[in-house]
This record gives sequence, structure tokens and C-alpha cells, in this order.
Amino acid sequence: MSAAVLLVGGMLASAQSLPNEPRRGSGASVSPAFEGWFRNPDGTFSLLVGYYNRNQTQELDIPVGPNNQIQPGATNGPDWGQPTHFRTGRQWGMFAIKVPANFGQQRLTWTIVANGQSTSIPFYLHPDYEISPLREAAVGNTPPLLAFEERGPSVQGPLAMMVERTTTLARPLTLTAWVSDDAKFTSSSGLPPRTLDSPVTITWTKYRGSGSVKFDNERPKVEAVTGGKGAFSGKAVTTVTFGEPGDYMLHATINDLSGPGGGGFQCCWTTGLVKVSVAP
Repeated sequence: MSAAVLLVGGMLASAQSLPNEPRRGSGASVSPAFEGWFRNPDGTFSLLVGYYNRNQTQELDIPVGPNNQIQPGATNGPDWGQPTHFRTGRQWGMFAIKVPANFGQQRLTWTIVANGQSTSIPFYLHPDYEISPLREAAVGNTPPLLAFEERGPSVQGPLAMMVERTTTLARPLTLTAWVSDDAKFTSSSGLPPRTLDSPVTITWTKYRGSGSVKFDNERPKVEAVTGGKGAFSGKAVTTVTFGEPGDYMLHATINDLSGPGGGGFQCCWTTGLVKVSVAP
């Protein structure tokens, strides 16, 4: 597949075009999506990656291996931290791959085989694909801050912070997220977004794990709290139960008023991961 860049009023819609295939209820492909790359303060680079599951009703679990691999391999073979659970629709910037300062013109290629259909997308440091996920220049918008403890460590942007939790099959696990935001937003039209209960939304999804995962509310309401950082501070609480014992990873995406994918500008959202060990 040839690479393509779509620019609309300064908006980077995607670093590469996605295969032109209609959505179906089930039986369709899942395509990797390269959002772009950005520079890290230590001189390394990060490749921001999402995916598009064209199935309208079919979520898929595809373990790391021949049907879900990023090559050349890392220390853990084809495992570069990609998801193994694929929810429906376009999922923006789900994970980032950190590569060394001397990465140059090397490429990584993610291949997903879903419903017998194989799709591969390369990631590389093309100058046209550079993005700024930590600050949108036009209005100075920045991603929300996320913490999993009220006064604990926080993260801002798509380089996910991971925490660990334990539970049992019989005991629902409570997930609490504290968020703060500057209440700014990015929009190609310059118009304010539709009125929401808060300037921040959080979406929980299963990221990895062999069994089923059920959230009490995968998009819990963010209730305003006092004493936080930024123009808005809030807390969101939900619970999750698991279908079988094992190790799981849960993914949290925190969007500001710009919406999913930063409204196509690749800024400003924040990612969190919760690794859960589930005992019988």
C-alpha cells in the first residue's frame, strides 16, 4: 500500500490512508492505522498507532503471533505492546512505540489477520508525518492530565502510564480516574463543540486478555471536584468484572473537547493502562 497524507485546513487526518473497504456487520478486516510520529525530550521518537475495525458488531481477540505481529521483532519477538482485543470502529492512537534516536529511515510493519484477511501498514519517520500530540499550536491546547490515585503520579498525552491491580472473579474491580484539563479545544471550524456534561470524557476498553471483560459503564461520567489542576478537574468511577482468571490489560482514553483523535489534529488526548491479575 502506498502512503498518503490528507491535510484539511492544517488538520492531519491520518499519516497513511486506510484500505478502501466497506464496513460490514462481521467478517471484515481490521487495519492498522499510523497516526504519525513525534519527538521525545531524550532525543528518541515515538510512533503513534491506532486501528480501524470495519466490523460493526464483531469485536475480535487476536493474540500476538502470526496474526498480530509487528516486525522487525522487539525483545519480545513481534510484541511491541499492540492491542490483542479489537473493538469496532476507528480507534485513534491506542499505543505508541518508542524507537531510538538513530532509527533513521528504518521501518516497523504491523500486520493484522482478521477474518482471513491480512492488512499491513508500515511506520517510519517521514517528515510529513510529524505530529504534535502534546500541544496544538493554534490555540495552545494540551491533553488532559490523568492519575489513578488522587494525589498519585499523573500522565499527559499518548505515552501511557501503567498501574497494576489485582482482583478475583467474584469481586468487581473499581476503577477510579482523576483528570484535569485546560478546557481548551481544537476544531477545524473554530466552532465550540456540542455541549457536554464536562470538558473531559473517559472511555474504558479491554486491551488484552483471554477472557471476557464487562464494564459497569465504559464511559463513566466525569464529576467535577475541587482542588485539582487546570481549568477543570474531575473524577470518574466505574467497575469491571472478568469472565475467567488470568492477566488482563485495560485501556483508558481521556479526550478533551476536541473529541476522538483530537478532531483529526492528533492532539489532545491522554492514555492510561491498567494491568489486572484476576485470581479464581
